[in-house]
Amino acid sequence: MKGETDESRATLGSRLSAVLVAAGSAVGLGNIWRFPAMAGDNGGGAFLLLYILCVIVLGLPLMLAEFSVGRASRRNAVGAYRKLDRRWSFLGYNSVLVAFLILGFYYVVSGWTLEYFVHSVTGTIGRYDTPDAYRGIFENFRIHPWRPTVYAWIFVLITHGVIALGVRRGIERSAKFLMPLLFVVLVVLAGHSLLMPDSDEGVRFLLRPDFSKVTPRTVLAALGQAFFSLSIGMGCMITYASYFNKETDLRRTAVNVAVLDTVVALLAGLAIFPAAYSAGIFSSAEVPTAGPDLVFITLPALFNSMAWGGLWAAVFFLLLVVAALTSTLSLHEVVTAYLHEEWCMSRKGAAGLTTVSMLFLSALASLSLGMLSDWRICGLTIFDSLDFLTANILMPVGGLLTSIFVGWRFERRLLRRELGIRGRQRSGRLTFLLFMLRWVCPVILLAVFLDNLGLL
Repeated sequence: MKGETDESRATLGSRLSAVLVAAGSAVGLGNIWRFPAMAGDNGGGAFLLLYILCVIVLGLPLMLAEFSVGRASRRNAVGAYRKLDRRWSFLGYNSVLVAFLILGFYYVVSGWTLEYFVHSVTGTIGRYDTPDAYRGIFENFRIHPWRPTVYAWIFVLITHGVIALGVRRGIERSAKFLMPLLFVVLVVLAGHSLLMPDSDEGVRFLLRPDFSKVTPRTVLAALGQAFFSLSIGMGCMITYASYFNKETDLRRTAVNVAVLDTVVALLAGLAIFPAAYSAGIFSSAEVPTAGPDLVFITLPALFNSMAWGGLWAAVFFLLLVVAALTSTLSLHEVVTAYLHEEWCMSRKGAAGLTTVSMLFLSALASLSLGMLSDWRICGLTIFDSLDFLTANILMPVGGLLTSIFVGWRFERRLLRRELGIRGRQRSGRLTFLLFMLRWVCPVILLAVFLDNLGLL
């Protein structure tokens, strides 16, 4: 048998550790720079209610499916499907490929957050006056021939240092430090934002229900955000669940992860938009742009207009660095665990090979925004092609096939055991989960997939 035996394989030390590492995988930059603006643009509180419903209908069943596959097999993503049904091994390879390709461009974006954190600490980020000036700074930095690559490499090496320490000494310890730090920073930022004058306009933008903005397109947006935000379809939850001990309640862990992930997104919105509206960065009729424009152009201009702006900028970009790191750790671990167990490499050797590969791929992705911008794949830069391929094709397909596998092929006895469902009085819970995985989730994911490709 390849890799480690069940007896020698690492196990997380507690149920709290299971929640923290899984939540760390789910929480990422998308919670901070995508969800709040998406909520405000799609009906505020109405979108929030719709998103929570989508998490319940789509996110939780799929997370439970991946948790069950991981702990039942106690293997990496490829080994998990090989052990449970060899004919489905390809699904594990899809997960590893997704994690590998996402890391290629995610390290670049993570490097941007690190660059801005450094400039916030040194005070150089506060030397400009207008969003246009910050736009020029960001665009010039993004296409610079070496600076973005260097910061991406620093992030790669930081991630490698944690992963090389192992599951207990590296991943578990870092989760116990990084996740509380992330919440403390978020609460401090949100508290400061809410205390600013006239911040109530930003709160209304984020939370006031406006059901007139809810359309079929809004529903698909909420479904897609619920799916991507919970790290489904990229092998992270399977890999991390393979380290859960037998006492970990998978159902409770899944609910806790979903709640924490949503709370982070809400706190991020409360940290950003009340302050932005207070400072006059947005008008009541203006919809903020999500993504890098919000984080690296609009918000630095906001911080520059605030008292102690350099301090708040440093705190905010520290938050982004932490959120990015928790995600890169989980993605790196998917690839490392696969190489460690399937290729019979030492853990440090597997981590090292993954890291060297990421140094190369992240450099290509970074340089494709500048000096290698003429290198195109179907009209897209290397950076954009990695993003498009993973987010629009491989992840939805992986989630769809995972739902089908657990709903139809996964041995029901094992599923009952992993979910702690015993006795006839509780069999209805399993029946409901199987119904969702067999019929509801595949239809939803097919719709998300077609929408991503512009076919709906």
